[in-house]
Amino acid sequence: MANLLILGGSGRTGIHLLKQAASRGHRVRALVRDPGAVAAPPGVELIQGTPADTDDLRAAAKGTDAVISALNNARASDNPWAKPVSPPAFMTDAVRSVLTVMGEQDIRRIAVVSTMGAGDDWHRLNPLVRAFISMSNIKAAFDDHTGVDRLVRASGTDWTLARAVVLSDQTGLGPVRAGERGTVKPGKKISRADLAGFVLDTVEQGTWIGQAPLVWNNRA
Repeated sequence: MANLLILGGSGRTGIHLLKQAASRGHRVRALVRDPGAVAAPPGVELIQGTPADTDDLRAAAKGTDAVISALNNARASDNPWAKPVSPPAFMTDAVRSVLTVMGEQDIRRIAVVSTMGAGDDWHRLNPLVRAFISMSNIKAAFDDHTGVDRLVRASGTDWTLARAVVLSDQTGLGPVRAGERGTVKPGKKISRADLAGFVLDTVEQGTWIGQAPLVWNNRA
């Protein structure tokens, strides 16, 4: 059992993290803007606040063993050209503050939900995919994930960046697979529930530390 602080717990992947972490017996705390809008399972402590506020993070992080971030740079809808609703560097600024608080409170472990194409993975994407992303409003999120990637790698913490392929709300897509880019050929999709389970496994088992594996479902 661990004391976990989960950021982004109100999101579509974050809610799976809350549910699964609680079902595994962890003591779970989530920092959310509106606790009344989050359908958290029993046992999850919802703290009102925002990761954009360092003092909110300090209060939420007290006594925790690890931080899991499922923050996202949101748009008005899933449409690639939908208007961004988050500040351009929302995730990067939040994770910078998270790392500061982790240093203050001697918290070593952080696992971050990232994306295929972030950081050094960008130039490994298909050129047509890169062109599409660059023309759309998806690019802001990729740039923000890259900012997070750089900060986490330089942090000196025990970090994991779980780089998801295309996220899906479907289930039953097959076993979860993970591997560093260039060592395997990834599948096309990962269910949000399975991604949450993978991230929790890395924290529980101390695996993929200092690595940024791609994560996918084998039969997606």
